[in-house]
Amino acid sequence: MEKIWLKSYPPGVPAEIDPTRYASVAELLEEAFREHRVKPAFVCMGKEMSYGELDTLSRNLAGWLQSKGLARGARVAIMMPNVLQYPVAIAAILRAGYVVVNVNPLYTPRELEHQLKDSGAEAIILLENFAGTLQAIARNTPVKHIVVAAMGDLMGIKGPLVNFVVRKVKKMVPAWNLPGHIKFNDAVAQGARATFKPVQQGPDDIAFLQYTGGTTGVAKGATLLHRNLIANVLQSEVWLNPVRENRPDIKQFITVVALPLYHVFALTVCGLLTIRTGGLGVLIPNPRDIPGMIKSLEGYAITTIPAVNTLYNAMLNSPDFHKLDFSKLLTANGGGMAVQEAVAKRWFELTRTPIVEGYGLSETSPCVTCNPVTATEYSGTIGLPLPSTEISIRDDDGNEVPPGQAGEICIRGPQVMAGYWNRPDETAKVMTADGFFKSGDVGVMSADGFVKIVDRKKDMILVSGFNVYPNEIEDVVAKLPGVFEVAAVGVPDQHSGEAVKLFVVKKDPSLTDDQIFAYCKTQLTGYKRPKLVEFRTELPKSNVGKILRRELRDGRA
Repeated sequence: MEKIWLKSYPPGVPAEIDPTRYASVAELLEEAFREHRVKPAFVCMGKEMSYGELDTLSRNLAGWLQSKGLARGARVAIMMPNVLQYPVAIAAILRAGYVVVNVNPLYTPRELEHQLKDSGAEAIILLENFAGTLQAIARNTPVKHIVVAAMGDLMGIKGPLVNFVVRKVKKMVPAWNLPGHIKFNDAVAQGARATFKPVQQGPDDIAFLQYTGGTTGVAKGATLLHRNLIANVLQSEVWLNPVRENRPDIKQFITVVALPLYHVFALTVCGLLTIRTGGLGVLIPNPRDIPGMIKSLEGYAITTIPAVNTLYNAMLNSPDFHKLDFSKLLTANGGGMAVQEAVAKRWFELTRTPIVEGYGLSETSPCVTCNPVTATEYSGTIGLPLPSTEISIRDDDGNEVPPGQAGEICIRGPQVMAGYWNRPDETAKVMTADGFFKSGDVGVMSADGFVKIVDRKKDMILVSGFNVYPNEIEDVVAKLPGVFEVAAVGVPDQHSGEAVKLFVVKKDPSLTDDQIFAYCKTQLTGYKRPKLVEFRTELPKSNVGKILRRELRDGRA
């Protein structure tokens, strides 16, 4: 297979990276701790933590975990939003020779129980706000050690006040009881008195079990090795170099960490890449609170913001958007779902920096493709394969199709997972004989190597034998000024087999379905036009803000 995409690479981006540069993620972290000791690493609610402090705190917590007698490779879960304890916990678990299991803190007890049992997690570090969820199911799981953090733990003298507000004023901590738990700060203090034993880890040791959405059935753990994460951090780093290298005036890159760190996109691009490059990550515990988020970001000259379409859209619609300092913004990365052209255009008008759309999956650590960061306009594509990454577009029989023809996007590269945790049958379904991961997404590659997603295999709508792709319909309808958010799904139709139905959240209260139908008539050919419109006050979304079409289609939302 010819790598036709290489000719479209921006100057200075290499065709390959060296994934053997570090033996483990812990080694990468420890290098950053040494080199950037006095720089701030993360800030949350105005409280900064330096690289030196992150080093000490994580080493002490690692010592505490080791003192509990957990065997090398034991799984340790983290169940927190973006707070200072999160990077401490990740670094501690990896340095101690264990495996991180990221858990969405908004999970129900049923979902949490599944993940703890499936992963075999023996310890969990969680924020007290979610302790009630664990209490409901803890006895059904293999968890033996529970570390409970409070919002104000690492906030210094502000800590007690923060905890008082969270617990008593905002009432965000439901009553809970977890016998035998230890407080986060107590575990750190005990760990400082224990002996931390550095662990020799190799590239093929497991670093993370990253559970995939579960929108396709039972959530499965993607087994991500140390070399998978290292490769993806280095791939992402060299991809950003063209805009970073010509700005020697910027002494420290500042990344908005609004996407939750338990999601693989944020974990790699906001967490590990920030540390690797000695950057500062501004942690946003609740990105749904847009006014609060903007307040947290005021005073920082943001250089990088990875986000999803819904977050960009919500920020643009905030009356406080003008308070943000984008004078040094180098790149806005879009991932997780399609970035709509209407949102991308408005973002560029207001910031003069394009949203650079990329693509990835939990199974690929996650980044696979990205548009050049030197781009100045919306391309409507997910970009080019990253260095050391191959993409093959294949038909249902596994044969590669020529450029311009649609097929399943298949991926090979050093960031591709080792398989699904304890699920050889599921792994076999998604891996080809020649080592490609089958994404389940339908795409087309152009002659110059740019990939465009036409849709997920499962989301395609079949109207009178014609394929209709929801992304296209949504992109069109999103440009109608009165529309805030839109999702397109297929519903049964006695004449055409399926028809297109829209779920719309209004920006303009006076918007009618007739206006939408009339607009679509000017934009879409007959079979693609929606037959039904249902107005909603909100659309169901995943933990990272991806609209859940399947829930709408199945009538579950």
